[in-house]
Amino acid sequence: MPSAHCPLEFIKNISPAAENSDQDLIALYKRSKDLSVLSALYQRYMELVYGVCLKYFKEQERSKDAVMNIFEELVQKLQVHEVSNFKSWLHTLTRNHCLMQLRTPKNLKTTSFSSDYMQSEEMVHLNGIFEKEEQFARLEKCMDRLPEQQKRSVALFYIEQKCYEEIVEITGYEWNKVRSYIQNARRNLKICMEKEKQT
Repeated sequence: MPSAHCPLEFIKNISPAAENSDQDLIALYKRSKDLSVLSALYQRYMELVYGVCLKYFKEQERSKDAVMNIFEELVQKLQVHEVSNFKSWLHTLTRNHCLMQLRTPKNLKTTSFSSDYMQSEEMVHLNGIFEKEEQFARLEKCMDRLPEQQKRSVALFYIEQKCYEEIVEITGYEWNKVRSYIQNARRNLKICMEKEKQT
């Protein structure tokens, strides 16, 4: 298992003063647009970002690249977003970045489906959910409410683009169980997402 240590040198080695809160640094960066201020803030959470990326990508080099890309995103996004809890906001930004990268065409697999196994309307609906960045927070909440077998199966199927046979190999679940877990998870997610949208 790769180490979660993040030996990245692309950000200037600045030690933020202890008396400067995240909000202080955010306000200063918005006023000055000084990247050294943003670097100081980002260093506090860089290993957290790297750990999240490593969880999704399972590759150290790709995770390091993502940490750099996320820093570049912050340059613009932190200027236009009102952020009250930087750590939480950055965690969400990092997760969304990783999920969007996993959904790019080079990561997609072609999988054949029988109409007996997948209902096309629900398939389109759920794919739409995963592809819309603004819905990831609600989706994560609903995913956490699923039983473990459903959560693991649907994550492998939709996020990691594994086919049924690959999920059977990874999880040890029976093929029919995998099919059932994914179908039930799709139904439960659809219901949960509709409820969350109304709240």
